[in-house]
Amino acid sequence: MKKLKVAIVGCGWVAGNQFENGFAQLRDLFDVVACCEIDEARLAAFAAKYGVAKTVSRYADLLDMADIDVVSICTPPSEHHAMVRAALAAGKHALCEKPFTSSLELMDDIIAAQKSSSARVMPIFQYRYGPGFERARALVRSGLGGKLYVSAIETAWLRGAVYYQVPWRGKFATELGGVLVTQSIHIHDLFMCLAGPVAKVAAFKATRVNPIEVEDCAVASLQMSDGSLASLTATLGSARPSTRMRFCFENFTIERHCFDLDAPKPALEPWTVVPMRPELQRDIDAATAGLQPGDLFFAGQFRSFHRSVVEQAPFDITLEDSRRSLELITAIYSAAETGTVESLPIDRRHARYKGWS
Repeated sequence: MKKLKVAIVGCGWVAGNQFENGFAQLRDLFDVVACCEIDEARLAAFAAKYGVAKTVSRYADLLDMADIDVVSICTPPSEHHAMVRAALAAGKHALCEKPFTSSLELMDDIIAAQKSSSARVMPIFQYRYGPGFERARALVRSGLGGKLYVSAIETAWLRGAVYYQVPWRGKFATELGGVLVTQSIHIHDLFMCLAGPVAKVAAFKATRVNPIEVEDCAVASLQMSDGSLASLTATLGSARPSTRMRFCFENFTIERHCFDLDAPKPALEPWTVVPMRPELQRDIDAATAGLQPGDLFFAGQFRSFHRSVVEQAPFDITLEDSRRSLELITAIYSAAETGTVESLPIDRRHARYKGWS
């Protein structure tokens, strides 16, 4: 099996998480051969901790390395667009953390740039990889649920002063937003994977928990393309962190509710499925009987990425998925700030196409 040589860009907490819970578990598929960071002390510490041989402080120098196949971009969000653009121009595949960038305009620019490059980009949505979510998705895709009625999605996490001591957090210029952009973006991605495209959005947002620029509380009411309705709630002020996803279908209700350290792990089991009629249980069990457990979170996404690159196959997670995520964020911001109901899709004619902040 061909190994891909990886360079990690940005040596903070996310980079360490990717290494420990992704690349280190797939040493037969990846070699992390270089890392890049402008803070020289952090760069040296990261390289020593994880045994990375090459260190550079300039991203341009990293892209000049002929032996690098993939760059994994773990920098503050405001830097993502330029770095992905440069990677594509250099012919390097890229993995890029969320939020992918700050506007639909820049998102569309990357989509266009990828079409003329020999390289490809996979956005990071590692929350998709886990047995519970895979079972839920297979069940929804089977069609056994029938008509979707309503969905209720809650991201109630806790972030305080220590979290916002990191200089780039809590600011529109660098973090690009708050709970909608940084925390609930993952949960809303899972929601759209199961409920489909959004058609209309009404919303409110507020900053009530922390003395920051960006929002730390938000609610939205959605009409989906299939006619179903959904409510989204997000806060960073929950004394007990929890994530709750509930989908009421015609033939069953499916739900995941997780707490504390499991709050950011909704892809794990248990997901509860309650049939509308007992005789449906056999069909529900049969629809998911053939599923095989795979790698979790980063390891699952990175294995998928490797397979697609080596086999020149389509990615499981695409730039269009990231655009859909940013489109929902744009619609929520716009609806909350204008007091109007936003209709999707959003194109270049929209007032917020160039950015939601």
